Amino acid sequence: MTNSPNDLVQLLKKRRSIVARDMGQDGPDADQLSDILKAGLRVPDHGKLGPWRFIVFEGSARAQFGGVLEAAYLASGMPDEDDRRQFERERFTRAKAVVAVISVVNPDSKIPEWEQILSSGAVCQNMLNAASAMGLAGQWLTEWYAYDPMVLQAMRLHENERVAGFMYFGSVVTPPNERVRPDLDDRMSHWRPEL
Repeated sequence: MTNSPNDLVQLLKKRRSIVARDMGQDGPDADQLSDILKAGLRVPDHGKLGPWRFIVFEGSARAQFGGVLEAAYLASGMPDEDDRRQFERERFTRAKAVVAVISVVNPDSKIPEWEQILSSGAVCQNMLNAASAMGLAGQWLTEWYAYDPMVLQAMRLHENERVAGFMYFGSVVTPPNERVRPDLDDRMSHWRPEL
């Protein structure tokens, strides 16, 4: 946990995703998951639309939804190499909890669609930051199943909804290694008026 603004900045500068297959099943507990979801709600939201919602997969629902993922994978025509069928069936059981963040665009709002979608991305990032602050593992994934019609139908998504991310949460078994990050100077410029 952070105790000062500087601690928070240091946490953000060091935050790392932990791959779902490397997560333990010791967390988050119900209170921690509730706090992660509540942190997700504290994002910029132009127009106070709340253009997102959550679908939580816990306990046996993770394995049950694995049946949906397996069937959708096989129906997609993608190759069943290296026991990929089992991999998809067990996908959600790698983490203690999986939360689908659903972007819910209101097409009748004066708020631009792009801003509504960005708000959903901010929800995902806030959730990762909250998990990291608790010492938990987190990973934001989409992959093929975030776009598959069978999967979306099983999740009962509406026409104006899309998966912003599947958020995997568990315990840290092995701290992740640092990875190469972009150099700030390569990604930053200062605007100046033309002379």
